[in-house]
Amino acid sequence: MPHAYSTNLVHCVFSTKDRADLIPHDAQDQLHAYVFGTAKNLRIEIMAIGGTANHIHILIALPPKQPLSYVVRDLKANSSRWMRERGLSFSWQEGFGAFSVSPSQSLIVKKYIRNQAEHHRKRNFEEEFLLLLKKSRIHYDPRYVFG
Repeated sequence: MPHAYSTNLVHCVFSTKDRADLIPHDAQDQLHAYVFGTAKNLRIEIMAIGGTANHIHILIALPPKQPLSYVVRDLKANSSRWMRERGLSFSWQEGFGAFSVSPSQSLIVKKYIRNQAEHHRKRNFEEEFLLLLKKSRIHYDPRYVFG
């Protein structure tokens, strides 16, 4: 078969170094647009992007020949450099969370990602991330989950 056909939707989450508020509110939309453009250049489709001052959520339609870890590495590296070029002291935390998304649930996940500020009125990033791990049945050691 000469073509690969797949649907591989992944909800990726990663935070700033030490989960510090390093993304100014007025830079968030610009950062998201930059990440979106970087992904487009890498031939990666971003279906939704959102976040707050200390983390980002991205719903990615991962191509069949692209390893997720390479995609996240490239998005983080390029966006870190872009933020620093704007005079901000910036870096992402090592690692990331990745959660499979069924196409039938993609609209719900998109809405969740786009409404991050609203979600974080109720819980902080750490609580949110642990909830995502639990809902996805990902086992983790609480001593090491946040580095």
